[in-house]
Amino acid sequence: MTMKKYIFISSDIRKKILEGVYQANQQIPFEKDLCVEYDASKMTVKKALDMLVSEGLIIKRRGSGTFVKDLATDEIERIAVANQFRGTTALNPGKEVKSKVLEFKVIEADNLVKNKLNMQEDTFVYDIYRVRHIDGKPLVMEKMYMPIDLIPGLKKANIEGSIYEYIEEDLGLKIQSGHRRVSVRKATEIEQQYLELDSGDPVAVAEQIAYFDTGIAFEYSISVHRYDSFSVEFVLTRE
Repeated sequence: MTMKKYIFISSDIRKKILEGVYQANQQIPFEKDLCVEYDASKMTVKKALDMLVSEGLIIKRRGSGTFVKDLATDEIERIAVANQFRGTTALNPGKEVKSKVLEFKVIEADNLVKNKLNMQEDTFVYDIYRVRHIDGKPLVMEKMYMPIDLIPGLKKANIEGSIYEYIEEDLGLKIQSGHRRVSVRKATEIEQQYLELDSGDPVAVAEQIAYFDTGIAFEYSISVHRYDSFSVEFVLTRE
């Protein structure tokens, strides 16, 4: 599944803003130039920029162009944290992201999943297990549980592509935040096999609960990352 063009464009520009390629108050290229750069229609570019306007990253000035907003530090931190929950596909614009699906089925949630997602009795979830490849290299194994009543109609094609894109673009739901705990341990045999690791190599394990903007938890996942392709950024503040 290919990422929709306007999502790719917005993801790439967002990445450039957060990484400082486009500085505060700097004018970004005109729409006509972005159309050439991304080989996209004017409507597609406009839709991508409108997404960034709604996120508060850029501002359009009539007759002047589009500029990066001069954001307060706490606002930049908020956007940077939110960006972590856009999923692997959106975080890697310009790269080929593919998934090898190891398991995809519907099961009754066990007590652990019910507790993590604050679910009621007799609730069913998607049980998803996949390996994510970026530019042909396996980087992460994801075990995910999602309530079927919150995310209806999920198909294998969505699992092979971007689940988050399906949730936000097809279902019209808004992913807002998440709680993530990261630990490190040695890779298991199956992780060595699928992530192409040697015996004794470490992996980073990220346990996550993700939430919609309504505050409802929609995902409990455990992601196992190659040690040489995972990083996490923390923002520490003093009251």
